Amino acid sequence: MSRRTLLKAGGGTVAAAAAATGGVVGWMYTTGDIDAAGEVEFTNRLAIPPLDIGRRDSSGRRVFHLRAAKGEHRLRPGRPTETWGLNAPYLGPTLRAARGDTVAVNLYNDLPETTSLHWHGMHLPARMDGGPHQGVDPGRTWSPTWTIDQPAATLWYHPHPHEQTARHVYRGMAGMFILDDDDDGAVRDAARGALPNRYGVDDIPVIVQDKRLDGDNQLDTSAHRMSGVGILGDLICVNGTTGPYHRVTTERIRLRLLNASNARFYRFGFADDRPFALVGTDGGLLPAPHETRRIQLSPAERAEIVVTLKPGERAVLRSFPPDLDLNLWDRRFNGGDDTLDILQLRAASRLAPSPKLPQRLAEASALATTSTKVDRTFELSSFSINGKSMNMRRIDFTAPRDTTEVWEVTAIDAVPHNFHVHDVQFQVLSVGGKPPSPELGGWKDTVHTPPGVPIRLALRFRDHSDPGFPYMYHCHVLYHEDQGLMGQFVVVAPGQKPGRIGSGSSHHHGHS
Repeated sequence: MSRRTLLKAGGGTVAAAAAATGGVVGWMYTTGDIDAAGEVEFTNRLAIPPLDIGRRDSSGRRVFHLRAAKGEHRLRPGRPTETWGLNAPYLGPTLRAARGDTVAVNLYNDLPETTSLHWHGMHLPARMDGGPHQGVDPGRTWSPTWTIDQPAATLWYHPHPHEQTARHVYRGMAGMFILDDDDDGAVRDAARGALPNRYGVDDIPVIVQDKRLDGDNQLDTSAHRMSGVGILGDLICVNGTTGPYHRVTTERIRLRLLNASNARFYRFGFADDRPFALVGTDGGLLPAPHETRRIQLSPAERAEIVVTLKPGERAVLRSFPPDLDLNLWDRRFNGGDDTLDILQLRAASRLAPSPKLPQRLAEASALATTSTKVDRTFELSSFSINGKSMNMRRIDFTAPRDTTEVWEVTAIDAVPHNFHVHDVQFQVLSVGGKPPSPELGGWKDTVHTPPGVPIRLALRFRDHSDPGFPYMYHCHVLYHEDQGLMGQFVVVAPGQKPGRIGSGSSHHHGHS
């Protein structure tokens, strides 16, 4: 908590004034925000997750090995925090592969309970997706394999066990999955400019999470009393580092921002209000760089930004109060008034020159137009979609393979929600009947759904069909997902009907 918040919480005059104007309620409102602007001491070098490009096996597949296990990680001075991680005490390696690669992942579960691993943003067969039907029991291994066929993008992976996702992600199970695409000439043709692309040098993963620790430095998983989103923490960590700084050695640096928090929305910008170039979002690069000063990410969304620095200067990445489109009260208690300092960039006294940015990045042909008829409507409220809570044995609908559909998604209650669809990257056609802003102009897999604002999406279901195995769609505020704000669909080939989901297929017993 910041000094200002502590003063507000403990200052006798403020508390007395609040009590006079509204008693406990007034005091709670007065102390209900966090303002950490300028309060963070950036004393810890930013950890960069190790890069794992896998190893080729005899059949040419790129093979990765991940072990989920308990660990300890120091988030602040004193006793280490008990955490979970993948090949590390906290978080996991950055996996990297290219379009056309066939990848295989051996996930060994060394945790005391069943977990899973979902490849968020990945286009792949439903049986390889790692959703709630693919639990991996303790002591067992799950080995999905698929061929990557989608553009260069910043994806990620995290657990997705039924009704336990929030807890597993909060304990530290997450990592980035970077896809490369050699066909993307615009990014690699230096004459036309190029994006920074040296991992850990000028291309940096920025996995942002909020934590709340108890007096013994252990993770506090209790829900916020006054909010409906579950855990909102007051301690920010990036790649598991609190108070992080990163030393910059090049004129331009690419930050791959990932909101890996359970519930918190961030509105990223710089403390000195400098502009930056937004070059990519969830599913890959935008058609062209978009110069802006703010980018808002709801849980699970990603943004790739390129920042220009001068020798010797320091720039602080900050989260300004996000636009949640809520009333004063609900906004306050769902993080909508919070200001948080995230990461300090420290430019060296001499910076290596960086190529200019390409003016064109990645064109995508439109899947539909704003006048295309709506195929399905989804109303998100409380812990249900269209009035139904998640049922593992119910297929909510069937999508025919090789078709494009338009979905209209509307949140109808006064709580922060967003919407994520497995298997596909979608295009945002309209927001509240108006064309989307430039930051929604690329491929997306997760989108904020402000209350009462219909969001139209165009989705194409290609390649993979399986009448007996579903994909998920859900709110990525993880408490909402776990409480039932999720549904499932199957993609079927022509003439196929959905099969029955058997309870026996849900756990992987694999090899011990």
